[in-house]
Amino acid sequence: MSRIGKLPISIPDKVEVKIEGNLVKVKGPLGELVQDTRGQVKVSVSDGHVICEPRGEEQQDNAFHGLYRSLIHNMVVGVSKGYKRELDIVGVGYRAELKGNSILFQLGYSHPIDFPLPKGVTAEVDPKSFHIVLKGYDKHLLGQVAANMRALRRPEPYKGKGVKYTEEVIRRKAGKAGGK
Repeated sequence: MSRIGKLPISIPDKVEVKIEGNLVKVKGPLGELVQDTRGQVKVSVSDGHVICEPRGEEQQDNAFHGLYRSLIHNMVVGVSKGYKRELDIVGVGYRAELKGNSILFQLGYSHPIDFPLPKGVTAEVDPKSFHIVLKGYDKHLLGQVAANMRALRRPEPYKGKGVKYTEEVIRRKAGKAGGK
């Protein structure tokens, strides 16, 4: 059995967890999330805690035990506190601008890129340092949006130009003249 899966998930105030068949619904002040456990994990709520147990003794059930516990924990934290992901734009002439519910990027291509933000994700762009802060209650969606933004212009190893996560360290390479 999974060590992570054995840990109970405490439910904070103002968060409501409902189990309807294989669906786990978590509702809080920031939003509502739903996760399908596909019947491989038995989820129950008791004494202000969510408890996950494998449905059977099959290897597949044990494999998904810790996964679904982590997903449910991320849902509870997301609807109560929310998540934040930060990106930096590095490069001369590279910039971003918040326009309504989308971000307009200029990343050295011949055209600007309009990146629409999905529902549940908000952004703040610092106009001087081009530091982007993404906030949302769905950890998976937030991470995917940040990865899609980074994929617009990945940081290159010679000058470090591009869109990168704030905590990311770019391994720099020496250029042609650097090897002599």
